[in-house]
Amino acid sequence: MSTGKMPPDGAPRRHEPDADTIVGGILGGDRHMLSRAITLIESQKPEHRQKAHEILDRCLKHKSVSIRIGITGSPGAGKSTFIEALGEVIIRSGLSLAVLAIDPSSRQTKGSILGDKARMEKLSGRKEAFIRPSASSGHLGGLSPKTHETIVLCEAAGYDVILVETVGVGQSEVEVDTMVDFILLLMLPGSGDELQGIKRGIMEIADAIAITKSDGAQEGIAQLSKAEFEAALRMLPAKYPFWQRSVFLTSALGGRGIDEVWGNITTFIEEIRRNGLLAENRREQLRNLLYGILEGMLKKEFFSCPDVTKLREGIERQVVSAELSPFTGANRLMEAFTRRR
Repeated sequence: MSTGKMPPDGAPRRHEPDADTIVGGILGGDRHMLSRAITLIESQKPEHRQKAHEILDRCLKHKSVSIRIGITGSPGAGKSTFIEALGEVIIRSGLSLAVLAIDPSSRQTKGSILGDKARMEKLSGRKEAFIRPSASSGHLGGLSPKTHETIVLCEAAGYDVILVETVGVGQSEVEVDTMVDFILLLMLPGSGDELQGIKRGIMEIADAIAITKSDGAQEGIAQLSKAEFEAALRMLPAKYPFWQRSVFLTSALGGRGIDEVWGNITTFIEEIRRNGLLAENRREQLRNLLYGILEGMLKKEFFSCPDVTKLREGIERQVVSAELSPFTGANRLMEAFTRRR
């Protein structure tokens, strides 16, 4: 007979697996353990963060070299539908797939608003695919604060291709360029008038452009958009000297252009691998991850500092009432933080 204490409601206390169990599960392809690990790294609890860091350290030693693809574009471009069609092509080619679908967050709850897993029903039913929706939690860059760490876990689990779907909020999404190998920009037919606003941001980091929903009545408009985007790409500096960026007409529902897009991605990966850039990218991505984690730690420590907390409300009140400049206010808070010891 068990002598352990029971929770007040009488239900048995849920057993939390230790780091060894979780790491072993991830390396063995256990999706449940992979999901548990991602939940740990997204948690704000100190005990969870410590455990997550141990898991990440150990997984980093076993991670595979996957193909990392960022899918970005304006809201309404059909990113989830396109990813489902592209995912089917990837799986048919004999590869496994992890999809990290970053949803916009509610300002009130910080939770995910849309839930991409529910919008990828076919793909989520495939044993070769793992889909993880994460809320952006208001994080700039169109990503979740823990997207890069989640990629590391998915690589340790052995997934061949990792697709990162960004929120689709504008130029701030260039952050995805620091953690993937190939960026595909999705645009709607007739969106050429958006060129001036986006070409200095997403257009510069895109390795290819796919015009979505380009069948039926949209065919003519899509052809014009294709010509406009091709002209815009020619005006931008080359991202790689050996790579000419292409524009594709696609239809996720009809399957148009999806195979061609995947062929373009695999050709690009072969080229950067042959040029030694894939290994160089991985080193740079790890460097970016180091400083991203460090910035997060510093920010958390700053705002949890008692001296900062004591002054923050008063300084904020003075700044919004124009009694104090934001620059002076920031300096005073920083001085309080640096003299705390």
